[in-house]
Amino acid sequence: MNQRGASSVWFLLLVAAGAAFVWMTSQQLPPLVASHFGRGGIANGFILHKHYVVFTVLICVVLPLAIVFPISFALNNPKAVINLPNRDYWLTPERRAETVAFIRTQMMRFGTGLLIFLCYVHWLVVKANQQTPPRLGGAAFVSAVAVFFGFVVVWIAIHYTRFRKPP
Repeated sequence: MNQRGASSVWFLLLVAAGAAFVWMTSQQLPPLVASHFGRGGIANGFILHKHYVVFTVLICVVLPLAIVFPISFALNNPKAVINLPNRDYWLTPERRAETVAFIRTQMMRFGTGLLIFLCYVHWLVVKANQQTPPRLGGAAFVSAVAVFFGFVVVWIAIHYTRFRKPP
């Protein structure tokens, strides 16, 4: 198996682990799950347990896969339009394979970060539902969003820095 195939398998295993995490921790949820929270973290929206589990597992599986694999498959096409700074330099035949490999790796990093964020938000919902009345930890949620936002900024900076100028 080549490097790309191995990376794809690891990413699929990671997504499967995320789905398993959501499935297993959802067993701690009540029959009616507080799934939306308003001011002060107070629950103001509820959903049946089975619907919450299906929706959350689907989101945790579909979003990362939808971000990573369509782009990865599109990059297989040598005529794929890839929008990069200085693309004429980075996509010359002698550099194309390395450039495409870097983009694939970046997409898997983003998919992994997104999966971790989604699983953590689910965990916060599980913890919120263990309280009476259900209450989402506002500081924990805001911190999660801030960390994910910081991750995205660093991810963009890495991508931009890699392709900003030819050496």
